[in-house]
Amino acid sequence: MERYYQKEIECAPREEIRKLQDEKLIRQIHHVWDNVPYYRKKMEEKGVTPADIKSVDDISKLPFLSKADLREAYPYGLMGKPLKDCVRIQSTSGTTGKRVVAFYTLKDIDLWEDCCARAIMAAGGTDEDVCQVSYGYGLFTGGPGLNGGSHKVGCLTVPTSSGNTDRQIMFIMDLSTTILCCTPSYAAYLGERMKEMGYGPDDIPLKAGIFGAEAWSEEMRKDIEKTLGIKAYDIYGLTELSGPGVAFGCSAQDGMHINEDHFLPEIIDPETLEVLPEGAQGELVFTALDKEAFPLMRYRTRDICTLSREKCSCGRTHIKMSKPKGRSDDMLIIRGVNVFPSQIETVLLNQGYQSNYQIIVDRVNNTDTLNVEVEMTNEMFTDNVGEIEERQKALVEALRSMLGIRAKVTLVAPKSIARSEGKAVRVIDKRKI
Repeated sequence: MERYYQKEIECAPREEIRKLQDEKLIRQIHHVWDNVPYYRKKMEEKGVTPADIKSVDDISKLPFLSKADLREAYPYGLMGKPLKDCVRIQSTSGTTGKRVVAFYTLKDIDLWEDCCARAIMAAGGTDEDVCQVSYGYGLFTGGPGLNGGSHKVGCLTVPTSSGNTDRQIMFIMDLSTTILCCTPSYAAYLGERMKEMGYGPDDIPLKAGIFGAEAWSEEMRKDIEKTLGIKAYDIYGLTELSGPGVAFGCSAQDGMHINEDHFLPEIIDPETLEVLPEGAQGELVFTALDKEAFPLMRYRTRDICTLSREKCSCGRTHIKMSKPKGRSDDMLIIRGVNVFPSQIETVLLNQGYQSNYQIIVDRVNNTDTLNVEVEMTNEMFTDNVGEIEERQKALVEALRSMLGIRAKVTLVAPKSIARSEGKAVRVIDKRKI
């Protein structure tokens, strides 16, 4: 049975959603014009005033915001409320330049937790569930967002944060945890560790997992589901917009419903910045329709995906975004070919490998090189050099078929690639570009 947290809006007719978006956009653009001088200046430079925005159809008249703007305006330049009205900050895990700091009023937090509650109930959560939140807490949005959403649903919330894997497993087994929230790479690691400890899918009390904060493939989803004996759901978000819960997966498992009453999505061509039609692949752009403290307008996420309004079997009417294929700013261009790590992951999992790999890109004699280091499973591990070479050749061919370019493949021993308790480091780009 499909469950909803706020059915009236999650299943609202399209016309009702559109009317709500029009009203909120007009109100929000006045809020930003009056209270965010940085964005007002960008509007003035483009010759736009609030009077020019009469409905969602006018959204393309507004200027974009990028992460560069957020860094330039750091720390308080994009705030839409006085400091005395703000009760919290969250921050990105970025490693270059100044960190992005997002601000929240109590209302902002309340709406964010509603979005996360929608995601938990879409995964089958009720007040009878035990929800273990194994995302990081503190400045990272994963832990606080799902923690608040779990409370709103009424789950018994286990705020383990990330790390201490054996303790995570102890709580899962002792407390009969039914819903696990963490990054997909950490879920895969937990499954691997539980298998080593002798637990099979039937021994594990989990029924669902809510995984996000990094790209993962459908093949990785199936692998996690099989190991843990669960149904695995996507969740999507950005610190800049609030955190997880901007969009979430449902029982259909074929995309994520965007909470359109709070976030207005667009797809643009990342090169020309032209708005693309529904179904076209491009860069995802969001306007926060309700955010008080940090009201971002037309924020470029850099995530590459598609949008679809096809009717969903779950009954929700909000538009769906596909799982991001990659990012326009960390997409690898190797010898002129666009390569996404998710494509490589798909090949590896289809060939029977686990999702423990590293992509090393370099430039030798002015030519890009692509080396994929892949862990063998315990069953594959052998000291037979000929057998390893045959496996490497098979992977080279499979990757060439997927990517259109040749990669070097190095098979390594099980557990020789460092595990991550947060976002996995998949790509090491050594080129000086």
